[in-house]
Amino acid sequence: MSQTTFGSLTEENIPLFTDLYELRMMQAYANQEHNPTATFSLFVRDLPPDRGYMIAAGLEQAINYIETLSFSERALEFLADTGFDDAFLEHLSDLEFTGEVRALSEGTPVFANEPLLEVTAPILQAQLFETALINQIGYQSLIATKASRMRDVIDRNGDGQQLIDFGSRRAHGTDAGMKAARAAYIGGFDGTSNVAAGEAFGIPVSGTMAHSWVQSFEHERDSFETFVDEYGDESVLLIDTYDTVQGAALAKAVADEKGASIRGVRLDSGDLPALSKAVDEVLPDVDQFISSGIDEYAIDEFFDRDGVGAGFGPGTALVTSTDAPKVEGVYKLVAVERDGELQPTMKLSPGKVTYPSPKSVRRTESDGQYTGDVIGLRDEQLPGEEQLVTIIEDGDRVTELPALEEIRTRARTHRQKLPEKHRKLENPDPYDVRISDALQQETDELTRELESRVAE
Repeated sequence: MSQTTFGSLTEENIPLFTDLYELRMMQAYANQEHNPTATFSLFVRDLPPDRGYMIAAGLEQAINYIETLSFSERALEFLADTGFDDAFLEHLSDLEFTGEVRALSEGTPVFANEPLLEVTAPILQAQLFETALINQIGYQSLIATKASRMRDVIDRNGDGQQLIDFGSRRAHGTDAGMKAARAAYIGGFDGTSNVAAGEAFGIPVSGTMAHSWVQSFEHERDSFETFVDEYGDESVLLIDTYDTVQGAALAKAVADEKGASIRGVRLDSGDLPALSKAVDEVLPDVDQFISSGIDEYAIDEFFDRDGVGAGFGPGTALVTSTDAPKVEGVYKLVAVERDGELQPTMKLSPGKVTYPSPKSVRRTESDGQYTGDVIGLRDEQLPGEEQLVTIIEDGDRVTELPALEEIRTRARTHRQKLPEKHRKLENPDPYDVRISDALQQETDELTRELESRVAE
């Protein structure tokens, strides 16, 4: 019988979380003694539909991956079995990052073509990172943005309602559930139902009860009484297993009989705005927590219809970003060493043209509002504040990453600096991102040069 495995990544096998062609190129780089310094840029060509911005997230995991990457005996044995040669495996056994990483701080708004991260290192090192960096930064940025949109709706139309991540069971794997909880917290959520994410990242955990608790008792009243006996004033009762308004009346009766000031009730089905108002008639002094199909659009409608709620529990729509379930992150070579100097390079593939060279991203603001960005060459003198920060230099950490609470605060502060027209849920106005004259000139000149080579 074959041995079963949960499929988790550990220090022993995380170097193998890459696409085979990366390792095949790396072996060729090593064996052919072709290992120039190179710069790779991670960015998105286009924002997902109806997104006027993205919130950068996942950098902490990306940096941890780069700094701790080491090929274990287990990983090397597998690669040997896969057909890689001894000389290359010997090289991998001593692999250590010696390059530079520049990146956007987590919680920073980011737009199309702006680097979220740039790696400059010997190409044999930098090539390996593509799969993992796109995976960690792309997914968390997608979910942080979804969460930010929900928090933004509450900031503009609500009264400080809580947001709790309920999505782990619908996430595309356990790692996605963990990272979604972290990204949602960055985007403005207040907690998660995922206990493991709470332990790993220090995120507050929250939970109520399931319908199965109510159904396990012969009478709904018995389920409420028993739960209140156990948790007292901290009880949050799920009142819609059978009839929501009758459930609210039962919750009130049980609380009165027990002398308990229950903390709240949860609504998980039906016409939530209408039911919340009916429940408020029965329990005017008890917080209502709203779940089931919640996203930014549902929250907006809830407020439009004067729903009554102290918090929301988004799940599936959060962790899968249902309305825009993917972000096309790419990791492209933008410069490579020739004759002892980094030289610009780019793709000319139709629809996939890239801007060459290491970049600078400068952001300007006026009266506390962002007014536009300029993407330029790294050392170019441009107006505004530089957004890319050097995190690793010559293989060593030179900038400490902020704590999660600081990242969360940053995301909210910087989102509020974006004019509201760029934060609309549908058809947001495009944010002004300009390509500098020098970068455009270099792009045009390199395009002509590359086209002439092709024609030869």
